[in-house]
Amino acid sequence: MHGELKIISGSASPKLAEAICEHLGTKPSPVLRERFSDGEIRIEIGENVRGDDVFVVQPTCSPVNFHLMELCLMLDALKRASASRVTAVVPYFGYARQDRKVVPRAPISAKLVADLLSTAGMQRLVTIDLHAGQIQGFFNCPVDNLFAAPALLDHLRDKNEDFVIISPDAGGVERARAFAKRLGATLAIVDKRRDAPNQAKAMHIIGDVKDKVAVVVDDMIDTAGTMCAAANVIMENGARDVLACATHPVLSGPAIQRLDESAFSEVVVTDTIPLGDKMKNCSKIKQRSVASLLAKAINNVHTESSVSVLFV
Repeated sequence: MHGELKIISGSASPKLAEAICEHLGTKPSPVLRERFSDGEIRIEIGENVRGDDVFVVQPTCSPVNFHLMELCLMLDALKRASASRVTAVVPYFGYARQDRKVVPRAPISAKLVADLLSTAGMQRLVTIDLHAGQIQGFFNCPVDNLFAAPALLDHLRDKNEDFVIISPDAGGVERARAFAKRLGATLAIVDKRRDAPNQAKAMHIIGDVKDKVAVVVDDMIDTAGTMCAAANVIMENGARDVLACATHPVLSGPAIQRLDESAFSEVVVTDTIPLGDKMKNCSKIKQRSVASLLAKAINNVHTESSVSVLFV
């Protein structure tokens, strides 16, 4: 055992941290989060953590650089305060899209962030639906990459429809296949060509969607270009209805407007990233919480129980 369980929240998603604490029957530990007059972040842990098992809840969502730096400073503060073990709970792991060199003179951002967190004092990572599973190998510490699928699948099962699960590109087939298997649904793929970052052009459907309720499944919705283009092609191919399912609602740039004007009847996401006022601007967005999943993972890590039981 690593001492008393303590939860510390960054400023990215305090409501998620509070919901996790409710499931665990505890409260977030006090932490001072301020800025100096020049914009630098000031962190101060508000209680003794010596010998404790501390979990820092902080998705690296927008503003990404600020929340990443705040996470690093909290990890460093806990390391210097002699916490027994420091686990970063990062529901949305940013900077994951550059996970290999595909063009000359490009960074491998995911590896750099992994090194930053480890240097800051992280001894374990709990995250949800990494953009690429192999990013786990960038860390020299245990990584629990949880799946948000159960929360999203429960929402779909309640509808009791004849679903076809759609992968918006070839890279997401494994994720879509897992959804289709659990729902007993068929699988289809959108053949997509990407001309530039954040710009996608959907081409055609591989598979049968006619007269079915199509569900486009992805790990994140960023500018929503891929999702909305896929929805149009799916409806053109005779689908009765089309829904979107994604773990991380990044929803940057024109995403909200695109989703609101899209063919989707519903867009189901989780709370790995707080939506704030975005839900008010798009009535199609439905949010399911991953607080229970994260609470179970934290409890199992703390009690040295199996975390793999959550990988369903």
